[in-house]
Amino acid sequence: MNQLIPVILSGGAGSRLWPLSREGHPKPFIRLADGQSLLQKTFARAAALPGVQRVLTVTNRDLYFQTADHYRAVNRAALALDYLLEPFGRNTAPAVAAAALQLLDDAPDTPLLVLAADHLITDQAAFAAAVQRAAALAADARLVTFGIRPDAPETGYGYIEADGEQVLRFVEKPDSATARGFVDSGRFLWNSGMFCFTARTVLAELERHAPDVVDAVRACLQVSRHSTGDGTTQTELDAAAFAAVRDDSIDYALMEKSDRIKVVPCSIGWSDIGSWSALGALLPADANGNRASGDALLLDVHDCSIHGHGGRLVGAVGVDGLVIVDTDDALLVVARERVQDVKKIYAELKARAHPAYRLHRTVHRPWGTYSVLEEGEQFKIKRIVVKPGASLSLQMHHHRSEHWVVVSGTAKVVNGDSERFVRTNESTYIPACTRHRLLNPGITDLVMIEVQSGEYLGEDDIVRFDDVYGRAPPAG
Repeated sequence: MNQLIPVILSGGAGSRLWPLSREGHPKPFIRLADGQSLLQKTFARAAALPGVQRVLTVTNRDLYFQTADHYRAVNRAALALDYLLEPFGRNTAPAVAAAALQLLDDAPDTPLLVLAADHLITDQAAFAAAVQRAAALAADARLVTFGIRPDAPETGYGYIEADGEQVLRFVEKPDSATARGFVDSGRFLWNSGMFCFTARTVLAELERHAPDVVDAVRACLQVSRHSTGDGTTQTELDAAAFAAVRDDSIDYALMEKSDRIKVVPCSIGWSDIGSWSALGALLPADANGNRASGDALLLDVHDCSIHGHGGRLVGAVGVDGLVIVDTDDALLVVARERVQDVKKIYAELKARAHPAYRLHRTVHRPWGTYSVLEEGEQFKIKRIVVKPGASLSLQMHHHRSEHWVVVSGTAKVVNGDSERFVRTNESTYIPACTRHRLLNPGITDLVMIEVQSGEYLGEDDIVRFDDVYGRAPPAG
């Protein structure tokens, strides 16, 4: 294989994996038992393929810094990183069109390997062989999809009827009886949502079958903001122009219409981790069929999945066939046969504007994280971690004052007209209506406890005057 450019699509809320997956911390960032996130596994899997020198990622602009943090831990070959940052989701057809247009000038005939950020593949050798075959077909101006040989009559996947590498038809998610017939026939494959084609070929086919998508994305790229530095390029898609792009999947917009489609049948240990049952299946079962992570005590329990992510002991007695998921701010209990309905809980929380649909108690920011430890009437206590060399914005709060206690590391604090260093076991006080800034000048994490007090403690009580991450309003 010569050159190959992986295109990682990282979007969606992963609503079926609530409460671990949230809008602000979606499924690609879920860490498995080995400590690696699904996004890191996808990146590492792609980076290990021959001919890969750069990776392009399409993701939400609010997830850029979290994505970069995850990549930093696994980008051992220092591959060049390109980012297309969406203001909001518009499905996979616009994402693929944007990636292809972005790469058209300098890599028009290089195979692009389109991967979902939240899938799991356990057989790297079989995956590499399938990609090699797909790249050869892509070089022959084909649009290639990867078909997974099914081992069960899954109703949550789309299917592809195929004769060898020839696609006969795409089929929507079937009912149970139809899925069983598909599997028994031997002619059907699961539609994996992975693709391979060149930028030149996919754009030519999109121009034939979905020209409005290409035109709208091209217009959006022309007015979007581009930047480069430190081995990365970023294109922040213009929100107004991107809103004019039709919301459609690459399957509907192109793959089901083109006559240039090929499929590579493969068995690569693939899963889209689309439910708590799928995630639980990655854990070893005990003698009673239970699968547990975290601290769990089970008495007379059978065929249950227990996922402890809140740091608490989970105890269960005399229950069968349940999925129990504990996080630091939400508990889910669902019958195993109803795990697909977890997305309804997520949808209801979102409709009620409940914060548990969007964020965990630990919230990721460009500079690090904060965790809400406790809150009550007119007070809130946070644990703040600032990455080495990072700084918060120069800001002010109208309705609250803040006490900062340094637990470890050294803080550089701007407080009104003064500036000082605050070291371990030292503290400082920030009055309301005072311009202030927190910086970590050290080479290790800065860990602090922040106590807020005042009549209003919402995150929107903030006036930013200067921000290295572009979150402050322009001067004037």
